[in-house]
Amino acid sequence: MPKIDEQSLSSTMFDLRGKQSVRATFKLSQKAIDSIGLVAIHLGIKQKSLFDHIIDDLDALDTLAKTIKLRQFQKIQRTQKTYVLSRKTIEALEAISQAYDTPRDALVEYSIKKLESIITAEKARHKERKILQKNIIDHFNQGKILYKKATNLLGKNDPFCKQMEKAVLACEKTQEELTEFLKKSRVLEEF
Repeated sequence: MPKIDEQSLSSTMFDLRGKQSVRATFKLSQKAIDSIGLVAIHLGIKQKSLFDHIIDDLDALDTLAKTIKLRQFQKIQRTQKTYVLSRKTIEALEAISQAYDTPRDALVEYSIKKLESIITAEKARHKERKILQKNIIDHFNQGKILYKKATNLLGKNDPFCKQMEKAVLACEKTQEELTEFLKKSRVLEEF
């Protein structure tokens, strides 16, 4: 029977416990709530993973706690919102909150501000995507014109035209998918 290494078993259990999900309620500004939702949806990241990412770095959280101005924070109108986080993230928040006598809500609010640079970058990329989409649509329309010309010259049932038809249909499907992606990204325009 193999010998069980109790220390590695204990650290594995601690790691698993840290990944366990818990619910936590915070009072946050609407901008912070929108930021979390926007980044999670637009980048396809679960909110729990996003919280783990922005709060996981204890040194950064420690530095952040030193910069929080409670008077300014208390002036912000906030809404109560419940999120699912890992136990490890909650414990990190609690530890820093107690160490600096700073509300968890303030730590979360200020941590979320880190996302603003990501949102700003994505907003700029969204503008570029819209310009590229217009170019792609023009390109696809040229393909449709060429397909129509080929069918007029060779007939719709010509093997060459059949292949072109497949390409045009694939382009139309791609155009619809790109349009749908840009529709979902419109929230960036209003942020």
